[in-house]
Amino acid sequence: MATLSVPAKLEHLARVNAFIHENIPAAYAPLIPQVELAAEELLVNVFSYAYPETQGEAEIGCREVRFDGEPYFCFKVRDWGARFDPFLEAPEPDVTLGVSERPIGGLGIHLIRSIVAHYAYSRYEGSNIIELFFALPE
Repeated sequence: MATLSVPAKLEHLARVNAFIHENIPAAYAPLIPQVELAAEELLVNVFSYAYPETQGEAEIGCREVRFDGEPYFCFKVRDWGARFDPFLEAPEPDVTLGVSERPIGGLGIHLIRSIVAHYAYSRYEGSNIIELFFALPE
């Protein structure tokens, strides 16, 4: 798996996008805008909340995997911040509300869920690991 370590700061998102471009298999290239969007939404959460009182780092990974014989592109983020599973703990936004009625934030995880085929969270050796899986474009 190709990996990149970056300080957990928003100014490093461009390095992550370059890493995605360099490491995504050609068959998944049409998905680059969706992968970048999901990566940004996820990393903004990690960079904003994983290390509230200290400087931290995130490890980014890219690889192709297979589930039941079907190929997927996996974008992985690992951080060593406080335990947090955004798929269980992030509140579900009320998308029926108008823009002016909705509280700020809360749509990132909802957006990620809508553009990935699968997602997974695990806690391993003091780290949060989030994997986003993208199906081959049709």
